Amino acid sequence: MNIKLLRIDSRLIHGQIANNWVNTVGVQTMIAVSDQAAHDDIRKTLLLQVGKENTKTFVLDLAKMMRVYNNPKYKDLDALVVVESPQDVIRLMDAGLPVDKVNVGGITYREGMTRVTESVSVGPAEIEAFQELDKRGIKLEVQQVPSSSRANMMDKLRSAKLI
Repeated sequence: MNIKLLRIDSRLIHGQIANNWVNTVGVQTMIAVSDQAAHDDIRKTLLLQVGKENTKTFVLDLAKMMRVYNNPKYKDLDALVVVESPQDVIRLMDAGLPVDKVNVGGITYREGMTRVTESVSVGPAEIEAFQELDKRGIKLEVQQVPSSSRANMMDKLRSAKLI
């Protein structure tokens, strides 16, 4: 499998991804990787409905994602993969997914978090995970939509005095 974009977005699949990122990246397959969403029939159904008619859309748990990724049948598949958090990226990497760059698109604010961009909020767990990804040499780019400018996630954390 050729993962053309690995994105962190706590909403998983939504209009920005289905309408903007799929076209910009040039894929016909979107995969949301979330253990919770994959095992929640209502949420899974809603996520699958967002996909465009000409785009194959899947909601997989991490274990199934790795089975699909390692299946030779899908070696030529170009895909956009979206996860909910930086912790999910680490879990995928630890399971064997090669990652060199991550698009940080949106992490929804919850109590106890700090907003570092209009669309990205972080708490202690996210900060720790981003630091781990940075330590592993992963390029972390904040970019909400393809037409918006890119920024370095670690620079955003430093500017907010979170690291």
